[in-house]
Amino acid sequence: MYIDADIIIKAASIVTALGVLLGGLFGVWKSITKAQEADRKQTEQIKAIQTEQTLLCYAVLACLKGLKEQGCNGPVTEAIEKMDKHLNKKAHEQE
Repeated sequence: MYIDADIIIKAASIVTALGVLLGGLFGVWKSITKAQEADRKQTEQIKAIQTEQTLLCYAVLACLKGLKEQGCNGPVTEAIEKMDKHLNKKAHEQE
């Protein structure tokens, strides 16, 4: 078999085409994994924010109950009832 310039050019074009194809596939794979990592980080941040908000709700509820013990009525009682209802509802949604 004789190897001439035409065979070398065809082989080089095939190798180039395969390189471009594999490079494109690698780029798609890399972008997908990058998006998954970003989604995972965002999910962790959301969970941390939700935990912090729950803690703040309990702190506000404690303050409201302290005000009620000191004799504050009206909006304080209403706010305590709403906060209790909200916390109970959220606690049952997570199960």
